Amino acid sequence: MALTKYVADFVLGLRFEGIPEPVRRQAAEHMLDGYGLALSAHAEKGHAIMRRYAERVSCAQEVAVFGTSLRSSAELAALTNGLAMHAMDYDDTQLSTNPDSVYGLLTHPTTPVLGAASAIAELVGASGRDLLTAYVAGVEVACRTSDASNPRHYQKGFHSTGTFGAIGAVAAAGKLLKLSHDQLLQALGIAAALSGGYRENFGTMTKPLHAGKAAEAGVFAARLAAEGFTAARNILEAKRGMYSASSDGYEPSRIDGRLGAPFFFEDPGISIKPYPSGSLSHPGQDAVLELVNEHDVHSDDVEKAIAGTNSAMPNALIYAQPQTALEAKFSFPYFLAIAILHRKVGIEEFRDDVVLGSEVQELMKRCSHVVDPEIDARGFQHMDTRITIRLKGGRVLERVESFATGHPRKPMSRGQLEAKFFECAELAIDRNQAQLAAEMILAIDDVEHVGKLHEMLAG
Repeated sequence: MALTKYVADFVLGLRFEGIPEPVRRQAAEHMLDGYGLALSAHAEKGHAIMRRYAERVSCAQEVAVFGTSLRSSAELAALTNGLAMHAMDYDDTQLSTNPDSVYGLLTHPTTPVLGAASAIAELVGASGRDLLTAYVAGVEVACRTSDASNPRHYQKGFHSTGTFGAIGAVAAAGKLLKLSHDQLLQALGIAAALSGGYRENFGTMTKPLHAGKAAEAGVFAARLAAEGFTAARNILEAKRGMYSASSDGYEPSRIDGRLGAPFFFEDPGISIKPYPSGSLSHPGQDAVLELVNEHDVHSDDVEKAIAGTNSAMPNALIYAQPQTALEAKFSFPYFLAIAILHRKVGIEEFRDDVVLGSEVQELMKRCSHVVDPEIDARGFQHMDTRITIRLKGGRVLERVESFATGHPRKPMSRGQLEAKFFECAELAIDRNQAQLAAEMILAIDDVEHVGKLHEMLAG
């Protein structure tokens, strides 16, 4: 199959009216999540560095950098806003249809796609309907291309949000720029050349940079192709193309004829994160919070707290005694300790001073992440976690959780979605402004000019 051509056909052929109403609703909710996250990173060190850089080098004042008064080129805004959306590691997560997929998870689709689409939408004066349609197209492309990749892509060390996220980003940007079919084929080739990201950077400021660079690549590639810049027109399926080079090939049955049939939002779904940390831990975080709150567990009561998972998870949740907030996002001992101490796990729990607190550092020594043989036998695609809390009096509390809050099988309520948005947005704008922005995003198809929405997101 001419896969790259099929992707371009789908993107250019998608119409707002062709998107089922439940998918439109879910898309608006995920856009709410993404826009909120763009505001949440206001106090993050990595985002502060990127903002300072943008202020120094920005010449064109084309579009907004969210949470600030800064305007920059569409490319630089996509980079800065995309980085911000991933800075907290709080953004949505694609599920996999591949039973051999490592962890059963793939990309964070909204961050690169919305980072690119929001910038181009403001640049061209697009409506909310235009933005939503391009966003759905981009998310679908990012998810399906990632889902079709051989598991070797992740095992080799690639961060799929930075690789296939760029393909989704250019799909959305190209649709909003109204590229011709040939221009979009070449834009896909350009974006693939610019894509990248390596898992070794997890736990550093560069992990969210992968997402920002994917958003930037989408904007840059689409604008370059519009000017006549050329690239290979078959970059996805070519013998020396993206899949062969990064994944040792791909599984055609997971993408051929599958774009929008059904939409990935419908099946298998995309999870919204309940905690600002690595999503592999989230079923376990649900479980420990339930146990701690149900049984009134205090740190002094705990002899040992254990998270038992499959044998793949320790390769991603790599820190036993984290010393920074970024490291803590990939540490099961930290999740256990902070849940016991604070009885909640939100943005405030991932600050350097909190991570370095004497109580949490001491309690982490009594917390561990181990391989549970029974869970491991179920396969890597399952995120089941067994939480065991051994109390000093001899009592043992235990719970196994398979799905976290925000998973399609355990969805967030509208109230939970809005609460998360306000938790994030109020780090950069006031409550009234955030409320108005939320109302506009959730009714995005009624917004005449995306620029008006972005005015509400300025700091």
